Amino acid sequence: MTFDAHQMDAVLLVGAVVTLVAILAVRLSVRVGLPSLLVYLLMGVLLGESALGIHFENFEAAHALGFAALVLILAEGGLTTQWSEIRPAIGFGLSLATLGVGVSVTVMALGAHYLFGLGWELSVLLGAVTSPTDAAAVFSVLRRVPLPRALTGALEAESGLNDAPTVLLVTLVSTHSALDHGVLGFAGIAAYELITGTVCGLALGFGGAWVMRRVALPSSGLYPLAVLSLTILAYAGTVALHASGFAAVYVCALVLGNSELPHRNATRSFSEGIAWLAQIGLFVMLGLLASPNRLTLGHVVIAAVAGLLLTFVARPLSVLACAWTHRLSVREQLFVSWAGLRGAVPIVLATIPLAEAVDGSVKLFDIVFVMVVIYTLVTGPTLPWVANRLGVTQRGQARDIEVEAAPLERIAADLLQINITRRSRLHGVEVGELRLPVGASVSLVVREGQTLVPDQRTVLKQGDDLLVVTPRKLREQTEDRLRAVSRRGRLADWLDQPPG
Repeated sequence: MTFDAHQMDAVLLVGAVVTLVAILAVRLSVRVGLPSLLVYLLMGVLLGESALGIHFENFEAAHALGFAALVLILAEGGLTTQWSEIRPAIGFGLSLATLGVGVSVTVMALGAHYLFGLGWELSVLLGAVTSPTDAAAVFSVLRRVPLPRALTGALEAESGLNDAPTVLLVTLVSTHSALDHGVLGFAGIAAYELITGTVCGLALGFGGAWVMRRVALPSSGLYPLAVLSLTILAYAGTVALHASGFAAVYVCALVLGNSELPHRNATRSFSEGIAWLAQIGLFVMLGLLASPNRLTLGHVVIAAVAGLLLTFVARPLSVLACAWTHRLSVREQLFVSWAGLRGAVPIVLATIPLAEAVDGSVKLFDIVFVMVVIYTLVTGPTLPWVANRLGVTQRGQARDIEVEAAPLERIAADLLQINITRRSRLHGVEVGELRLPVGASVSLVVREGQTLVPDQRTVLKQGDDLLVVTPRKLREQTEDRLRAVSRRGRLADWLDQPPG
């Protein structure tokens, strides 16, 4: 089959239209609190053979492209995650990604076998592909909810690390080699893959950061490309060692994202754009792979019941098994159980048995697809409401002030843009009462479209945008101080740290 310039023009036309429509759909999905993956999946279904007639059934290509997209999504997640946010909960997140996955797979496999009459192979595969949470869904939804650092950090760490053991299990079962290793053998392989992946990620992350700080590239646009290439190198190099590339890319990106790199903010913005493009392409492709004509009432019933089992039995039991050593309250455990967001990862994992031509793999893919759609509709939009009802939110933490940063490279400083929102107690506070760290200062106030240079007696108001210059080494202290005053007003103690 040849591929000429006219076909390329058609691909570019369709690709550009789909991408623009998907970008515009993001605003709608954010407004209703719905993960955008559902919109993209629907677009793929409409483009497919059941509607516009695009035929796509290359399971091997879907498997390969799906993994490539997950690499980019995990890289963005690591680059935009603050280590200070997940450090207190990294142990709990790792526990959820390993022990929690094991509990969930066991419960789902037993339920699939005895409730639905599936064979043990398909039952274990159903449990394995539905157990990991989805990084894209977790990052996009949780970062809009004002949660304690311990909860957000645990859920983000879980979503970044739980792909490794599930990919291994799905691959072993799909290639009919799971029984060759046994339970202890699988545990040993999983431990090797996670540990080696983590070590490789750390090595390339710290090594890459050391090089990036010392190399003088001729264009600032090359730095984001170099950082993203390092994260991809972490994945590919670790896979070559037969270890977990997913763990490596996330850890490497986490190290790079928290290192003092040139043009760090431009790098994060670039990675966000690439991750959005990867999500759009991934979900549209998975939508193309699905076929409404294949769906039967039985598939829908199994998907609905399996989702109930996962949401209300398997996930809570996995959280309970991991939380008893981490001092989580009952309400926090309930929230973590509800926040086990699924998305593209289960559907991508379901392409592995498709690519290996496992008996019943098409049925498994259709069940997982319907299950993800149904329960993303249920859990995604309701997550903020559930957090409020359980009382695990921290009022004002995520939305009392909105902070953007731009680097001032020559003096190793950052320029913070602070927006004083309606709920912020910065309203009515004088600039001098902020008591910022020595060396940080409010350089400009933008009020109703007008700029003014403040003095110590300037009173801040709701709707103001502040430009704060802070030495990079004092940035975290400056942000903590601004958030403290925003929550508790001018009397907030200088030593008072944000809860969580």
